Amino acid sequence: MQQPAASRSPRPAPARRWRWVAAAVVVLLVLGVVAAWFLLARPGLRDGEVHGVDVSRHQGAIDWPAVAADGISFAYIKSSEGSDLTDVRFAENWDAAGRAGVERGAYHFFTLCRPGAEQAEHFLRTVPPDAAALPPAVDLEIAGNCSQRPDPEAVRAELDAFLAPVEAAWGRQVVLYVGEDWEGEYPVLDGSTRPAWLVSFVGRPDRPWTVWQHSWWGRVDGVEGRVDLDVARLDELDRPA
Repeated sequence: MQQPAASRSPRPAPARRWRWVAAAVVVLLVLGVVAAWFLLARPGLRDGEVHGVDVSRHQGAIDWPAVAADGISFAYIKSSEGSDLTDVRFAENWDAAGRAGVERGAYHFFTLCRPGAEQAEHFLRTVPPDAAALPPAVDLEIAGNCSQRPDPEAVRAELDAFLAPVEAAWGRQVVLYVGEDWEGEYPVLDGSTRPAWLVSFVGRPDRPWTVWQHSWWGRVDGVEGRVDLDVARLDELDRPA
């Protein structure tokens, strides 16, 4: 029912409306600056920590001397996936990072669709043991994985079938990159003694870590476009198997 004219609420004055608009714009700008800081900035380092990146073919050609000059001390480089996929830029990145003085390690994307033993064989063919390199890492994520979802016991068995021969060949524990989606469906962190590589965009992870990925949208000289940024305690990485 229409109200009598005398009882209708007065419309805000134009000046008042513009003040609200201006305040909203300021709030959005502040939130944007805060978000950009969390996504792009490098956190301060504590004793024993260094800055690093993890890369794959998606970064394209990388100028590794420029990366090293931008304060990047280490890099984890994608080598392989499943039982037959080799990253097309692995050999190029591996050699160039080493020549630039960047400490390098290789990581394997673990698929739920292939046996763990086959994946270990493929990884070891691609990245033979190298005492001068960082220990291998395995990327455990549901995102980007195949459509199969085996039960947790089966996944645990296949992951063990990957880890055992890789650690035996390298003589060092494999670093576990664990996405939150993976940990929610296939928990591996509780009770594990292996170095943990955790993701947290809003501060340091709330559980023990050895490598911390703090951004998926970082910028580094020598890399065109975005790149994952990490912090590592390298002296904690080299744990005997």
